[in-house]
Amino acid sequence: MSQEEKQMTFWEHLDELRKVIFRSAIALVIVMAGIFTLKEWVFDYVILAPASDSFPLYRVMDKILGLIGLPLLDEFHLNIINIDMAAQFFIHISTSFYLALVLTMPYIFFQLWSFVKPALYENEKKAVTSAFSFAGILFYVGILVGYYLIFPLTIRFLGTYQVSESVANTISLQSYINMFVWLILVIGIVFEMPSLAAILSRLGILSKEFLRKYRKHAFVALIILAAIITPSGDPFTLMAVGLPLYALYELSIIVCKSSKSEDD
Repeated sequence: MSQEEKQMTFWEHLDELRKVIFRSAIALVIVMAGIFTLKEWVFDYVILAPASDSFPLYRVMDKILGLIGLPLLDEFHLNIINIDMAAQFFIHISTSFYLALVLTMPYIFFQLWSFVKPALYENEKKAVTSAFSFAGILFYVGILVGYYLIFPLTIRFLGTYQVSESVANTISLQSYINMFVWLILVIGIVFEMPSLAAILSRLGILSKEFLRKYRKHAFVALIILAAIITPSGDPFTLMAVGLPLYALYELSIIVCKSSKSEDD
């Protein structure tokens, strides 16, 4: 820290924080406005894409099933309707906000980092930079896994499940968007498990020995968590969520080991 940074008053720090919040808010609004203007592309080719059988995951599954000689997937298309006069407009706004928040998150974290960085020592800066980078990568990997794997499998099961052939499924737009935002963001957050383990390991709260000792218990707990995240209930979707979560647990063990060795 420089002498000037040490001598900053409370009001000067508050002013710097105000600038950070202002720059972050401006970036969020600009990206949100851009997404808002791309309404047809965002909804037709991104958000609603998993609702039809042309989605990449379904085509890949058909190729795999064809190679092993099993029947291909049934034709799939969700019938999505709107039942509220103002719902489409407000869903357009809220969805634009959530997507903008995800896209601008690296910039927002960079602004927060620029505010906190002067108060840290060099070794602390390196540790925090590594943690932020690792966490950011895992979050976006989780977002991609949620979008390309977990969400399509979930809506394909729930959207085609019927208690009787006389009861047709007609999905409301609000229900679809809620599932889309909730499931994908949750998967992105859950993928932060290894970065959290690394931080706790550096603080001396968590160790690789502890994680190894309770590996079997963790597997059961993660399967239960997968069942909560994906309410579809079918074994295939459960394993599609549970196995990546367990892989993250194993990665957490590796990260804890690396962190401990670095501290030694």
